[in-house]
Order: sequence, then structure tokens, then C-alpha cells
Amino acid sequence: MAVRILHCHSTFSLGGKEARAVRLMNAFGDKAEHVVLSAMPGKLGARAAIERSVTVAFPKDAPPLAGPPTPRRLWRLARYMRGFDLVLTYNWGAFDAVMARRLFAKMLGLPPLVHHEDGFNEEEAQALDPRRNRYRRLGLGAAFKLVVPSERLERIARDVWRTAAVRIPNGVAVARFAGPPQEGAIPGFERAPAEVVIGTAAGLRTVKNLPRLVRAFSAMTHKAARLVIVGEGPESERIAAEARARGVAARVMMPGFLADPARWIGHFDIFALSSDSEQFPLSLVEAMAAGLPAVATAVGDVPAIVSRDNAPLIVEPADEGAFAAALDSLSDRPDLRRAIGLANRERAASLFDEKAMIARYGRLYGEAIGRPEAFTDAA
Repeated sequence: MAVRILHCHSTFSLGGKEARAVRLMNAFGDKAEHVVLSAMPGKLGARAAIERSVTVAFPKDAPPLAGPPTPRRLWRLARYMRGFDLVLTYNWGAFDAVMARRLFAKMLGLPPLVHHEDGFNEEEAQALDPRRNRYRRLGLGAAFKLVVPSERLERIARDVWRTAAVRIPNGVAVARFAGPPQEGAIPGFERAPAEVVIGTAAGLRTVKNLPRLVRAFSAMTHKAARLVIVGEGPESERIAAEARARGVAARVMMPGFLADPARWIGHFDIFALSSDSEQFPLSLVEAMAAGLPAVATAVGDVPAIVSRDNAPLIVEPADEGAFAAALDSLSDRPDLRRAIGLANRERAASLFDEKAMIARYGRLYGEAIGRPEAFTDAA
């Protein structure tokens, strides 16, 4: 019998956590049926990545995940959970569902819940919110398990939220990234002779600090370069304005959201990540699987994710000069790009292939519902 799973997301735009959730849904196939709720009901971009064979619904009459945590709203959320075998919650924006279970699980006989924390938005990029920490500590006691992708989040869970976490690193289908990129996969993109393409993929949000990347790009001495920023979000105009102010708008391309990075990420020569806060960025692992070197800020587990050869290109977030210098060093050395890219790909293949990730999530979810075999052979 298929397992009925309720997914409660902070947003269902296609970012790292959503891409992972969709990959697991696709891998579980007919072993599960899914209902997806988003705290931001209009943000459902990840829906397009779900395979048609997967049974999934996006109900419009479900209780809201966002709003004041009043007893009445939490009661409605708890009652809604009763029709499922397993509840999966994701990040702070969906944490009221965790608290609803904490308050009403025994009264209503609610199903087990697994909570996932993948990182923080701009409100907690620099420091955790004490009020949110208290709320998390109270609610997480009702979860079957807390799952995190990074060592840093594992430490935060233990030391701040006072709960043990299961750490499952993010993985990608490494083999899919080995081939050449598809022509036309980035609309409007056409490589110029001798051009070096610097690219990134991110939700265009404040915490990703993409204006920082534009500034570093504009400061490069290597001018035969182009910057491609793949993604969508509220910071789009601010990024474009920064490019105009720096005089590089003609060399900055923003094609919007593009599905299936394996089709297009290989058009980049260098991957760049400029975030103020990350934990275990899936986009970085995808770039490594595609054989790209990376210039990135030293946030979350980023320094531990890349290969040893790539480590000197990981810079402190505030040092935009070092970021520009790292981009220049790679732009001037195609041999160095190839060597570091190969080391990154080997590391991704050995440590971050998605088969291991899918198997671990399958075991965890199966244990939560008392059916350890429920998702076997899902990968």
C-alpha cells in the first residue's frame, strides 16, 4: 500500500531543499502518494520537476502554514495531519506544523513527523533568533527525527536547539552531469570566442548576496568574461541595478529560472557562490559533478565540500577583493580550471552521489512509520 505523505514547505520554489524533496518523490514512485502545502502558496515552481507518474496534490483548502501561531490555527493544522501516514516539514516557515503536532499528537493520534532544516533566511543569516530557538526547542521534542545536511547545522541542533540530528549530506545524480551541456538550454546564450563564462544558480534572495558577485565580477582584470545568473526571486531588479551601476550590464545575463541543471550548468567555465549564509548548497555539488571549479564564500560546510585543490578559492564573505582575484586566477588559467574541476568531480562522485542520499532518507522515513522496507530500492 502506498504511503500517504504530507509535505509542509516554507516555500515550494525550486531551490536546494525543494529539488531534494522532488528527487525523493520521484525516486519513491508508486510507493508513496503526496500532498504538498507551502507557507507561500504562490511559490510552487518546484511542481514542474515532479514526474507525471508521481501521485501528488496541491490542495487549496488546507489550513495555512503561515500566520500567528494561535491555538485555533494549530488545531486546524493538527486535524489536517490525521489523514496521512507521515508528515514531513521543512525549515522555519513550516515550523508551526511541528508545533501543532507537539500540542495535539496524543489527543488526535497523529502520524510521525520528520523535520528538515536546511539553513536560514536573511533574518538569521548572521545570528540565530533567540525567540525562534525557544520555539524550535519546544516543538522538536515532538518530531521523530530532525534531519540536517551539514555539520554546522548538526552542531547547532545539538548545542542550541538541544536535540540530536541525523545528518544526511545532499546528493546529486553525478553521472547525469558528465556529458556536454545541451545547446539552447540557456535561452539567448551564445558563447563568444575566447570568452570565460562565470555562472551561478540561486534563488534571487537577499541572503544569496548576488550584488556581491556582480561587484566582484566588475572588479576583475580579465574582461573577456560573462556572468550568467540563473534563478528567480525578489532581488532580480537590485542585481540588475548593480550591474548597470558597475558598467557591466552588457556582460551580465539573467535568464530566470531554468529546470534540470544537468542540461545547462556545463556551459559555465567557473561556478560562483556569493551567499552570506549556506549550509550544504546543492548547486555547488551540481557544479562539482559537472567538473567545474568554484569560487565561493566560506559559509556553512562549503570549505569542507569542495576538493582540496579548490580550497584556496574559498574566501571570506567580506573580502570582495579576494573573490575578484580568485575569479581572475581561474579565468587566466584554463589548465587550472580543468585540474580543479576534475578533482571536484571525483569528490562529488565519491561522496555526494544521490543513490546514497535516497537510500538513507528511504530508511529513515520507513523507520518513522514502522515499515523499514517501505521505500527500499527507491533509488
